[in-house]
Amino acid sequence: MPTYIFALILYYLPASMLSLPQQSRWLVLGLIFFTTFLIPGIGAYAMVRAGQLDSMEMEKREQRSSPLLFTGLCYGTTAYLLRSQAGFDAIFYFVMGIMAASVFLTYIISFFWKVSAHGIGLGGSLGLLLVLGHLAPDAFLILPIAVTMLLSGAVLSARLALHVHTPAQVYTGFFSGFILSVTASLVSLL
Repeated sequence: MPTYIFALILYYLPASMLSLPQQSRWLVLGLIFFTTFLIPGIGAYAMVRAGQLDSMEMEKREQRSSPLLFTGLCYGTTAYLLRSQAGFDAIFYFVMGIMAASVFLTYIISFFWKVSAHGIGLGGSLGLLLVLGHLAPDAFLILPIAVTMLLSGAVLSARLALHVHTPAQVYTGFFSGFILSVTASLVSLL
């Protein structure tokens, strides 16, 4: 989801909202893809190979803590890099910070319950897009919002159809991510 959200921020929002030059935006998108998809994926694969995880699906709640912690650290480091380096717009580290917080929320909840990480990510993404749509009405984010809603329905329905999660785990995940992103956005705007 981070690559999707950042692609929308970098290439869908009006140019007036970002100070980063158009020709440099692919570098940010590459950084996001590398630090939020490739590195966590390779880390999870290494954990499978080392015998810490049964599979990449992490079906057992007890096996989710190490990959979630590693992923949260990757996301947090990315947010820090976006914050500490000159030339990046505040929206970059703000959005990445919310994403890192959502992974750490999943990490904490997973000690007690197998909440849907997909749900948290999708709910958080929808919340962020709604906030961005409110802040930049001329961005016309209705299409990305609709696509995210459709993707959310499809992915969460698939999680239920595969019997990977219960309805409560899926709904709790989705609404936790949504509430986290909207609340963090509202608090930061005050």
